[in-house]
Amino acid sequence: MDKPPVKMMDPTLAEIGNHLSGAMKILESGKLDSEQGKERRKLSWKDIPGPLQGDGQDVVSILQLVQNLMHGDDDQQGNRMQYVGEQGHMALLGHSLAAYISVLERERLRKLTTRILSDTTLWLCRLFRYENGSAYYHEDDREGLLKVCRLVINTHYEEYATEGFTVLSSKHPVIYQSAACRPGLGQHLCSQLGLPLSSLCIVPCNTMFGSLHQMDVALLDKLIKDDRESGKVPLLLIANAGTPGAGHTDKLSRLKELCVQYNMWLHVEGVNLATLALGQISSTVTAATKCDSMTLTPGPWLGLPAVPAVTLYRHEDPALSLTAGLTSSQPVEKLRALPLWLSLQYLGHDGIVERIKHASQLSQQLLEHLKTLASIKTSVEDELNSPVVVFRFSQDNSAPSSGGSVEGYFAGERDIIDALNRWLGEQLGEQVPLSGVDVVELEDEGTCVRFSPLMTAAALGTQENDVAALVEKLGEMIPVLCCTLRFRQDFKDEVLQQASLSYIEDLSWPGLGVVRYEPRNTDLDEDKRQERAEKINSELLKKLMELDTDLVFSCGPEFCEETNCIFIGMANEDLDVAELVETIGSVGRDIEESGKLFENMTEVVRRGIQEAELQLQKANEEKLIEEGVLRQIPLVGSVLNWFSPVQASVKGRTFNLAEGCLDSTEPVYSIKAQMNTEASPDSPKSSTKRFPGQKLFRRHGAGSDSISDSSSVSQLEESFRETAQVQVTDVEEAEVPQENPAHIPEDRASSDQRVPEGQETESVDKLR
Repeated sequence: MDKPPVKMMDPTLAEIGNHLSGAMKILESGKLDSEQGKERRKLSWKDIPGPLQGDGQDVVSILQLVQNLMHGDDDQQGNRMQYVGEQGHMALLGHSLAAYISVLERERLRKLTTRILSDTTLWLCRLFRYENGSAYYHEDDREGLLKVCRLVINTHYEEYATEGFTVLSSKHPVIYQSAACRPGLGQHLCSQLGLPLSSLCIVPCNTMFGSLHQMDVALLDKLIKDDRESGKVPLLLIANAGTPGAGHTDKLSRLKELCVQYNMWLHVEGVNLATLALGQISSTVTAATKCDSMTLTPGPWLGLPAVPAVTLYRHEDPALSLTAGLTSSQPVEKLRALPLWLSLQYLGHDGIVERIKHASQLSQQLLEHLKTLASIKTSVEDELNSPVVVFRFSQDNSAPSSGGSVEGYFAGERDIIDALNRWLGEQLGEQVPLSGVDVVELEDEGTCVRFSPLMTAAALGTQENDVAALVEKLGEMIPVLCCTLRFRQDFKDEVLQQASLSYIEDLSWPGLGVVRYEPRNTDLDEDKRQERAEKINSELLKKLMELDTDLVFSCGPEFCEETNCIFIGMANEDLDVAELVETIGSVGRDIEESGKLFENMTEVVRRGIQEAELQLQKANEEKLIEEGVLRQIPLVGSVLNWFSPVQASVKGRTFNLAEGCLDSTEPVYSIKAQMNTEASPDSPKSSTKRFPGQKLFRRHGAGSDSISDSSSVSQLEESFRETAQVQVTDVEEAEVPQENPAHIPEDRASSDQRVPEGQETESVDKLR
């Protein structure tokens, strides 16, 4: 009776495996595009949820929808999902097979899950040298420790299963963890176990001897004794084999002795546990094999997506393990190990060891290169066997090269160094994404850059050339960091000398500094003054961003307390700080002056129009009195003007926008003559200009671009003056004759520019 299902089973699993593998590759590549799918892809990401279709959809349509939701507009943004190798496909296939296997008859399912669970547990215990251990597979990497805590509570409190938390009232349990553990771990345990936070004891790290990231064993011993004397029950100690921040390992051998002495449970977790699979490991990590339980995360170590974490433990009472939830009688729950079971078989023992070994070699390669770089301080526990490398930019040459706290900073310098290191880590992560570096905040060292290939290399595919590229980029950024740190104080001093500029102290800004232009008009109320300052600084930022310079000007971070400010980025070695500050102040003043002109433009124009109307009306009345009424009649006036021309003169007028009044056009002729003279080929040049390609704010002789001594301030002032003159010159030139008076002597210029008598009236009539 069992043979027909078995014969139907094998080809079905093969077909399902091929189909799922092909579907994953299609979704990963993003090449499933039909004609209608291409049209709907642009709208799929923004579409609102719609009703469920009554007739259903085929598999291709559903995969098309999933692909659109996964990729969205990745083609335009240039961001694609990371490549998942064949071992990753095996892990993903395990989730689908687990759902398919769950429909088997109960007895066959029990046998299959028992085989999968026992195989996976045996392989992991042998790989990581954990003899006679059991395994619990869980999605949340904290879940295993939570189950272990329940096991320890049931072990110490025999009546806990029946009486519950009432048995804990007389003797409070205590859980100890290092201060270097991942944040929120102890609080999560107390919350899930229903324990008060007083049951959690944070053990400080060493302050005098050893690593600053290792638990202080002597202080832990004292804390345990004090708790026992006060009637409390020490339950469990959480130690690290690779702290989340710096990757340091606690003194596990000494901690195990304390746990045996006080009948406590020792649990170990950390990235350094992966090195237990290697042939040569440090003695500090080897001591982890004697602990009562450990949590492994093979997913990131081996580049396996969606595989569970594993907690290996030793306990002799299966009933208590079942009560604590570490084991289950439900066969379906045992299928959690199926993705890992498939992936481990695909990689094999040698493949697993090779991946972990490759990650450790990348760390050693980076560490060797960092030793040759100036201004870079490393914080590693063991220079020969450290899978995690933490480094930091620092100009304190007296600081220790490995470990140790940062001392000797003046007020605020520590924050500035942290900001620069934060910028360094972000830039390295963006420019060398395959390196997998990130920024980490350490209590003693401050902000550092962390390279942990055990957690990133397998998924990103990090190779030796990526580490070389990382070192190269780091070498290019160190001079920039040094120059920026050196010029910050000079920039502050120069800004304080400018009355129109305010220096904003922002220690978290990784750049030259922050400045704000302050309007000089103090008669305005606070609201109008803030509004004017906002307009001026906004326009000033636009002007500065248009300059041909290596500096980066911005409005600062998105969530910034300071407003109406200009944030200046990193500096180069040949930066002229004085010229930079002078340019900012000069451009700001020009913007403020032009802004006042435009603000008063409405009133100026209104008064000017009224004055112009009055003067024109007065000129018409004078003309009428002077010429008489008969000359205003078209036919009669022409005859009279023929026999008796009027000797009146026409006075030209221009409207001055700056002063809001009418001016005579008589000075225009002399100005025009002077301009033509200056524009002649024989006239000398006004000043030397910058050569093409030369950057602003460069000191003369500091770099290849610094060819000219001319100032960028004069260049900008000329551009602003030319812009202001256009508004007046365009109006004035309308009244200027087309003759070129450049070669007329000055003593004859005034007489030659007058219009002969008789022709004045004719020109006026033509204009009319």
